[in-house]
Amino acid sequence: MTTSATPSPSAAPSLVGEEYEVEVGPVAHGGHCIARTPGGRVLFVRHTLPGERIVARVTDGDENSRFLRADAVEVLQASPDRIPAPCPFSGPGKCGGCDWQHAAPGAQRRLKGSVIAEQLERLAGLTPEEAGWDGTVEPAPGDKVPKGEVPAWRTRVQYAIDDEGRVGLRKHRSHEVQPIDHCLIAAPGVDELGVEQREWPQIAGVEAIAATGSNDRQVILTPKPGGRLPIVELDKPVSVMRVGERDKGVHRVHGRPFVRERAAGRTWRVGSGGFWQVHPKAADLLVEAVMQGLMPRKGEMALDLYCGVGLFAGAIAERVGEKGAVLGIESGRRAAEDARHNLEDLDRVRIEHGKVEQILPRTGITEADLVVLDPPRAGAGKQTVERIAALGARRIAYVACDPAALSRDLAYFREGGYRLRKLRAFDLFPMTHHVECVAILEPAGKGA
Repeated sequence: MTTSATPSPSAAPSLVGEEYEVEVGPVAHGGHCIARTPGGRVLFVRHTLPGERIVARVTDGDENSRFLRADAVEVLQASPDRIPAPCPFSGPGKCGGCDWQHAAPGAQRRLKGSVIAEQLERLAGLTPEEAGWDGTVEPAPGDKVPKGEVPAWRTRVQYAIDDEGRVGLRKHRSHEVQPIDHCLIAAPGVDELGVEQREWPQIAGVEAIAATGSNDRQVILTPKPGGRLPIVELDKPVSVMRVGERDKGVHRVHGRPFVRERAAGRTWRVGSGGFWQVHPKAADLLVEAVMQGLMPRKGEMALDLYCGVGLFAGAIAERVGEKGAVLGIESGRRAAEDARHNLEDLDRVRIEHGKVEQILPRTGITEADLVVLDPPRAGAGKQTVERIAALGARRIAYVACDPAALSRDLAYFREGGYRLRKLRAFDLFPMTHHVECVAILEPAGKGA
């Protein structure tokens, strides 16, 4: 294989562009499947499905790499679960936003279930039965669509802008922009803004937000270095924010600096592009799963860790009553302020700003009845899990967007004397490899 650049004597020869005819093995965490080259080297292959025979073209790796990344560029023997990708921007070398456009909707959920089961087994030593899980990944209400149809669910879309000012999305593992004129998974409220039909000179990125339960619409603009903001004229009324070039903070240009979301019977202020579940049904669905698992009682004391704008804290506070208490901890300053605002009518709720691993030890709390944690993708980690387990809560609800991080933390909880009572999995990110889980834990001696 020839390359345009002469490698240094110490550099291993690149294998990018090499093609191999391979049999595809099981799905792996991350939106790809596992195959092996004729020489036995591991390939992580996108745009394929288990059981297929394909031609895989290497996209990343060299002779010294432990594994290679590749795309399926030709399907020689297709899986029964394969469908033509509904999105014209999906496929090898194109948009990296979706992983499973080529898989039937039911097959996508089965693939995600296989990944969860594999991660639980490998990292937590648990079978689905031991995890209290029936192996299914539940679609959100309204998302069970026929083959060839795509749920329009993403209420927050981060568009990238190319050098010509055209709207697009990033290619897989790349800063390169794939120009698009329509994103199939964008929610109607995002689509109606018309962001994709305009050019954005001097802008590097546009995040479009369509709130659930209100008509609030917001765009957050990231100018190129030295770039000036355009006059924003979209198809619907919208508030405009900008990302500061120096401080990277989000600043108001005009309109409200927040959007109002509706879930769990309350209205939630979410400011500065702060975290909120992207699927319009996710917040209610997760609150229901968490409350069913925790079963809060009057007068109990609960912790909501990584509490965001207070979603779970508010739901628990309603149930523990005036004699109960809820402490929320959130690292984002604006999110913590929003949480205090959102729950100011509940004097039994206190919100602390700071990192959980720093704030929780300072509170002096040595015991709690209930804990809910919704950590970032990396998980809570051993030290934080140990501290939570030491509180002796009768129930813990762990909300996880990454099955690997969840499984690692479940192993730590087991070391801390907790067992997994029940697990539910939700397909809140259709067409992508992402999946949301709610794990309910209890002391190991209980009910054993």
